[in-house]
Amino acid sequence: MSLVNQLIAAIFAILIGLVSGTLYIMSESSRSILQDQLESHAQDSATHLGLYLGPYMAKNDSATVETAVNAIFDSGFYQQIIVTNAKQGILFEKTAPSKVSDEIPTWFQNLVVITPPSMYRDVTYQWQQVGKIYVRSSADYAYDKLWKGAQDSIILFVSLSIICLLAISSLIRYLLRPLNKVEQQAIALSEKRYIEQEKLPRTRELKRVVEAMNRMVHRVRGMFEEQARNIEELRRNAYQDNLTGLANQRATIAQLAERIDYRKDFGKGTLFNIHLINLQEINHKIGMDKTNNLLKHLAIQLQDVSRQADQSVLGRMTGADFVLLTSHLNKDQLKRKLDKVDQESRKLLAQFMDTEISYPVIGVGSCECSDLSNSSQLLSEASLASEEAVKDGVLWKEYNGEAKQSVDPQPSDWKQHVANAINQRKIFLQVQSVFNKSPNSMPIQDEIFARILDRDNQATSAGEFINLVKELGLMAEMDRAVIELALQKADTAACPLTINLSHEAVQSDDFIAWLSARLKGKSLAGKILFELDETGVLNNTDAITHFRKSLKELNIGFGVDHFGVHPNGFSYLYSVQPDYVKIDGSLIREIDQNAEDQFFVSSLISVAHSLDIKAYAEHVERESQLQLLTQLEIDGSQGYLHGSPRKLS
Repeated sequence: MSLVNQLIAAIFAILIGLVSGTLYIMSESSRSILQDQLESHAQDSATHLGLYLGPYMAKNDSATVETAVNAIFDSGFYQQIIVTNAKQGILFEKTAPSKVSDEIPTWFQNLVVITPPSMYRDVTYQWQQVGKIYVRSSADYAYDKLWKGAQDSIILFVSLSIICLLAISSLIRYLLRPLNKVEQQAIALSEKRYIEQEKLPRTRELKRVVEAMNRMVHRVRGMFEEQARNIEELRRNAYQDNLTGLANQRATIAQLAERIDYRKDFGKGTLFNIHLINLQEINHKIGMDKTNNLLKHLAIQLQDVSRQADQSVLGRMTGADFVLLTSHLNKDQLKRKLDKVDQESRKLLAQFMDTEISYPVIGVGSCECSDLSNSSQLLSEASLASEEAVKDGVLWKEYNGEAKQSVDPQPSDWKQHVANAINQRKIFLQVQSVFNKSPNSMPIQDEIFARILDRDNQATSAGEFINLVKELGLMAEMDRAVIELALQKADTAACPLTINLSHEAVQSDDFIAWLSARLKGKSLAGKILFELDETGVLNNTDAITHFRKSLKELNIGFGVDHFGVHPNGFSYLYSVQPDYVKIDGSLIREIDQNAEDQFFVSSLISVAHSLDIKAYAEHVERESQLQLLTQLEIDGSQGYLHGSPRKLS
């Protein structure tokens, strides 16, 4: 029971006690008064009868005595009248039983006992005592008056008590309203949400409680923000280039290997090596500060290019070299973008050198890639192509080696085949399990991978069709197909099925409305989970927060995939509050060999746990990785150490 209800109940009990006590006192007082009235009435009646019956009592005229007594007794106010002579002989006696009205409850009669006394009067005639008259009044009248008075008092007191109770209840609720907000603060704090009360109550004690709660919320939030800042500083030192803020060489190579060598979901794309020509000579001519500004400007231009590509990778390899992996395959479009980058860089350099520059200041080498490519080989080929561009004095050179020719194009009707497979729901589902810390444990969840069967009825990798699906604008439709097929398997699955949502799907109001309608009314708790990669969450934080709340109402879990690599950090965890995060495989690949990765991953796990979010590791391939992750208190792991993806049965 809440504090307000307890106070109201206590006040109500006090009021009942007060009413009961007051009624008892009033009843007792009224009973005493009525008792005195009955006594006075009996005495007066005895006196009156004595004056009238004196002569007849002296003559022992019992007939006249009887007539007089009957006349007065029939008024109904008497229980007994006895008339005696001088020798105490009874001349006449009349008694009637007490008849209390049926409307007066027995409990009231038992509670308030009225016993009228028997009053007497010595009767004299001609200076001689001729007898006595005994009169006892009836209690019927007293009970009737007392009960009516009690009823009126009860009605009045109950009415006033109800009015007082309502008034006191409203007053208490108003006064204790700050405590309700404190309760909301405490609940929010347990959910790692931070709410401070701006309006302080006037009551001194409540004001102190609210101020103390605000201080605690502020302090806890400050602790988490400090922790987040420390981790961000660690990220910058370990994985970011100090000058440009881009991923450094180590982080860039790890992310390329993750996307191209392991995940194989990038599809066809282009890897660029952008080389700033004659960096040392430029540094000598314009100085270090201006050279650094030129490099920062070039990095900003390349960031603008990378933002227009879906899930691109951008980083600085050496002092003069940048690497960009993009899914854009339109060469004319790429040429225009690179021309703009060169023109802007040339313009800035011309300002620094105070001279016109007519030749390219960057040399760009590119090579096409697919899921059959190797990241190390692609880096080498792109670097060679950029060297040729610099040597020939041109802006851009494509690598024309064997690797490019080895990328076999799909049949001409492959686009139609992909579209038909999605529209007709002919999608092949594979799953890979997430295990609880050790390979021998039971799986926590099965992550679904969507595949399209080729003409030979073989499952193709995501990279072989994902670009086509995006080009056809069917990403949201493909998500619909996967969800429909997964829901058919959810009831018989050994553990929850995890569905990855695309960026296009979560940005579509129609898709969210369709999904909500599809899930509503179904009992899917512990059967279905949804995931979105970190980039998608950061690009649509408000929409994802609302979507997350909708899933929470349906008791459906939500997680963030590829966690920990986005340069914008993880402040979104406050608002989104996912059930779990999956730490990106690029951070796990060398964790058993690199102390920086170990410390950074440990910090990510600590942040997740501080928000009651479980942390899983992706792409665990070696027992040494799993042992180290277990020491870092990881909640689960996923990767080829536990087995390759298998058909969803």
